[in-house]
Amino acid sequence: MLAVMDTARQLFAVLDEVRRAQACAFGAWGLAPAECAYRVIGSGPHWRLRAYGPPRGWACVLIVASPIKRPYIWDVGAARSAIRYCLDRQLSVHLIEWKSATRGHGNAGFDEYADHAISECVARTGDRTGRQKPFLMGHSLGGTLATIYAAVHPQTLQGVVLLGAPLCFERGVSRFGDALVSIVPSTLADADVIPGSLLSQVSALASPRTFVWERLVDTLLGTADPRAMAIHTQVERWALDEVPLPGRLVHEIVEWLYRDDRFCRGILPIGGKKIGPACLRSPVLAVVNAVDEIAPPASVTRFADAMADRSVRIIAYPGEFGVGLQHVALLVGRKAYDQVWPEVIAWLKAHR
Repeated sequence: MLAVMDTARQLFAVLDEVRRAQACAFGAWGLAPAECAYRVIGSGPHWRLRAYGPPRGWACVLIVASPIKRPYIWDVGAARSAIRYCLDRQLSVHLIEWKSATRGHGNAGFDEYADHAISECVARTGDRTGRQKPFLMGHSLGGTLATIYAAVHPQTLQGVVLLGAPLCFERGVSRFGDALVSIVPSTLADADVIPGSLLSQVSALASPRTFVWERLVDTLLGTADPRAMAIHTQVERWALDEVPLPGRLVHEIVEWLYRDDRFCRGILPIGGKKIGPACLRSPVLAVVNAVDEIAPPASVTRFADAMADRSVRIIAYPGEFGVGLQHVALLVGRKAYDQVWPEVIAWLKAHR
């Protein structure tokens, strides 16, 4: 069985290269991401810290990118860029970019990602902004990592902004999560590095509606709207840009979060202690997409109900077409920037 799994991982590693080459071909057609200029102001074994724009703003935002896929979904184009949106409103913006895992360096999990790396980046942003405490901002599993950090180190933050970030993984909360744990074998824990395309294929099996059928429908609906089709195509290009992950991190995401729901149950082991919703003391703003199967609203509301400090606000967003994947609509959707992001900025101003 181990030999079969190893062969499969090798094949998917090759598929990673093929899919990245396809992404580069999209770039040759003028669909490469047009990212804002940034400086790398710190790095570690698994991360790099980007700094955008001037160091001082009325508030400091530290974006925790999702370790799955590249971080430029936050800055995929001039018209749909959360980073540009924040810079235009005079925020000091930073982003944690996760490095691709390499063979022999797969023994990194939540302690390295959600504790050590974010702790170091919070300190570096403080050095750059005059010891200003940041707001953590995260999408998808980046938001999950940000919340884990906030539960361990609440005194270092002004607040947390979550965009489509799953927090509760109890059975029945997410059809995607329930399907995922039934598909992924426990032998995945033996892997050093997990190819990104393997995770993409497993995700498509767990939720064909999200990763196959809705994308096809979105393509058909977008053919009459050139602006929607442009964003849809950029998202498809981003989805091809695979990132290999440490085997230990993938194991802990699948087993500790999706299978055991340890974070919401208050028994997630981080930094030598067990954490959960009751450990959060920072104000939280959570935006949920009503049609997102990957991070359904209940995955946030059930976690919020278990928080000891109820300083949490939840914004419901109905989703929209022309975004390729509903899971990234909050970062690339036109309605999201018209309706949701002004609320995010207002919340930051109220809690700085």
